[in-house]
Amino acid sequence: MAAERQKQHEQDPMVRKTNFEAVEDNLTDEQAKLEASRCLNCKNPQCVKGCPVNINIPAFIHEVKENNIEKAGEIIRQSSMLPSVCGRVCPQERQCEGKCVLGIKGESVAIGALERYVGDLTKALETTITPSGKKVAIVGSGCAGITAAADLRKAGHDVTVFEALHEFGGVLRYGIPPFRLPRTVLNRELDALKKMGVKFEKNVIVGKSITLKQLEEDGFNAIFICSGAGLPKMLGIAGENLNGVYSANEFLTRVNLMHANDDKYPTPLRVGKKVAVIGGGNVAMDAARTSLRAGFEEVHIVYRRTEAELPARKEEIRHAKEEGVIFDLLHAPVEILGEDGYVKAMKFEIMELGEPDESGRRRPVGTGKYTTLDVDTVIVALGTGPNPIIQKSAKSEGLEIDTDKKGYIVINGETGETSIKKIFAGGDVAPTGESTAINAMGAGKRAAKAINELLK
Repeated sequence: MAAERQKQHEQDPMVRKTNFEAVEDNLTDEQAKLEASRCLNCKNPQCVKGCPVNINIPAFIHEVKENNIEKAGEIIRQSSMLPSVCGRVCPQERQCEGKCVLGIKGESVAIGALERYVGDLTKALETTITPSGKKVAIVGSGCAGITAAADLRKAGHDVTVFEALHEFGGVLRYGIPPFRLPRTVLNRELDALKKMGVKFEKNVIVGKSITLKQLEEDGFNAIFICSGAGLPKMLGIAGENLNGVYSANEFLTRVNLMHANDDKYPTPLRVGKKVAVIGGGNVAMDAARTSLRAGFEEVHIVYRRTEAELPARKEEIRHAKEEGVIFDLLHAPVEILGEDGYVKAMKFEIMELGEPDESGRRRPVGTGKYTTLDVDTVIVALGTGPNPIIQKSAKSEGLEIDTDKKGYIVINGETGETSIKKIFAGGDVAPTGESTAINAMGAGKRAAKAINELLK
């Protein structure tokens, strides 16, 4: 019989909802060894197949069991530059842990907890770099960009990462709250890249500050566009232009990147009493839990299906409930009601579930019954689309980068190459659905491999 799955210590919910400190501690040394001992070391490990970057999971877990933590770190970093990040934010239950044999009849090995444990205790790999004489520009410093930068730098190329904002990390910094991903962890991972010789340029909007053609003229032999999906999808209903309506992107960026929750910073954020967060994904959970910490007294997550269909991680749903977030399920937004230009309430139609749609989830169907919720703030967390700045700028210069009808850059899924040779794309700016950290890293690794082969 395998031992019980080890649990990380968590802050008390009533305490943690008042601060931005990490919700969970790492496993203790004793817990890590116990958890590692649960691994069956399968001959055909499905967990590796479930990992988008194919970390040798049984091998690193074996080294944890043997107390060879540095060796465990070396094994992980052969595939992933961001173990401390991925161990915290990846949806392991749908990827590596979801494939674990132990999970068939019991609880899977806590692969994510072990990965962050190892990542936090070990240092980046020392790498001897032989200069290739080639230059690569990377547009965006999120997961895909960081991963591609590391692999391309190891191959000897001169790599420069261009970031539009005033801090590096992309969605890891502006989208994910520090109670899920402490900034010390993110900064440490970025510092490792800088020590490798990767150059970072901030406050550079490619397509505005500098164009793709200018990058080519500056001697860059290849370009990897991984600028993310920063264009929020809104509701398209009456009242959406009232004061007090935010996209989740804007709300989280104001707090996570611009410290709007701290009176010492001059970043505006109107904190009211009641907020409705529209959506059911991880971003909605982040927005709701951040709202509590920013000072809202009552926080609602409003979702048009039932809890069974919520796309967010189960852990994030559990944490939100423990902290007092109210879930209004089977509610579909109809109208935002206002007074003197500000949000006053929101009207919803009560739904019921019909047949499954193309996503496999049962489709919500209106009942013709309505309800109104008194709120003074609405946060829309329905996903994002690609910002068109780069594509429009390239077109104005005669660089026809193919895009689909939604504005995503069309790529070769195996290589990330666009319709223009030497220009690659990946992550959320492409239509291949790399919407999680580890999937974006996979896109970065594929593009880096293709770029390296091209430059050879």
